[in-house]
Amino acid sequence: MNALPQTLPSAAAIDDGSTLQEMLQTRDTEQAGLHEQAEALTRAEFGNQVFVRGVVEISNFCRQNCHYCGMRRSRADLDRYRIPLEVLCETLINHRPSYVTDINVQAGEDPKAVREIVLPLLKELRKHTTLGLSVGLGTLSPELCDELRAAGASFYIIKFETADNESYRRLEAPGKLAMRLDTIRRLAASGWKVSSGFIAGLPGETLENLAASLKLISELPLAGSSVSPFIPGSHTPLAQAPAGDLETALNCVALLRLRNPKHIIPAVSAFGNGDIAGYVRALRAGANLTTVNLTPDEWRGNYPIYTTKRWILDEERLTRAIDLAGRQPFAKSLSNHLTQNYSAA
Repeated sequence: MNALPQTLPSAAAIDDGSTLQEMLQTRDTEQAGLHEQAEALTRAEFGNQVFVRGVVEISNFCRQNCHYCGMRRSRADLDRYRIPLEVLCETLINHRPSYVTDINVQAGEDPKAVREIVLPLLKELRKHTTLGLSVGLGTLSPELCDELRAAGASFYIIKFETADNESYRRLEAPGKLAMRLDTIRRLAASGWKVSSGFIAGLPGETLENLAASLKLISELPLAGSSVSPFIPGSHTPLAQAPAGDLETALNCVALLRLRNPKHIIPAVSAFGNGDIAGYVRALRAGANLTTVNLTPDEWRGNYPIYTTKRWILDEERLTRAIDLAGRQPFAKSLSNHLTQNYSAA
């Protein structure tokens, strides 16, 4: 394990709202120092390795209407799909890259797909593989979440996107913010390992809002956390809004790590939107999870979370990014690591 630098900011410093706002704005030499501190802490906790998870986007149907998402329910021109179960089983059981230790099953908020595709898929993956199983399926009933756990999943990804109540309402994010946070707490209390996160650079967002999102992450019973730079979707109400600032989002990654040393923090694909350099920088700023897209080509283009012309992190790009960041894939799964090392208490 690497030794920690002596210049790490104190816990009090990175919990103070005004100091957080200042650190979000650091650039140049100060920014480099912030990222180096976060990377050193990541290596002290996890060594020189990163988790490698495959994601499969099984459905783009969604009952929510979030302004920042290209799959929102009011978008009439999107070709909706649900990938057949047999295709998913063949892809994930027989044709996944050898270094993938975990699978994340992701969809729009589509309970029909959960019942008809996700549950049987999880059971098949549990029967035929030793993969760790994660899901990102939105707000579901407690009963359906229990079924997902019984089928073999252990890690639930559910983001709150912004800690500001007014922004949450204005952007038509799922339900109400308080309900979303209650869902996160309920999932953790029922035995799930939970990851949540936010978008940096949403229209109208202030540094105070962003600092509040960072603080909220540390107050929730989470095993993982994430941040995505805002990318205006071409078929959303925010199509003409400016993109979020990459440097600020990268500083969020570093602050997430410094405030939550043991969290699993992904380098999300939005950091590499058109350029792998941003993705590598996220890995050098505290991220320790990479994700390769395993959605079959026939459906991949119709899952526009950020924008219609997606930058897909395929196997070639992922391998190159890990190498450029000076990392190696973990041999054990994210799920095994959390089982051995995580407690919500």
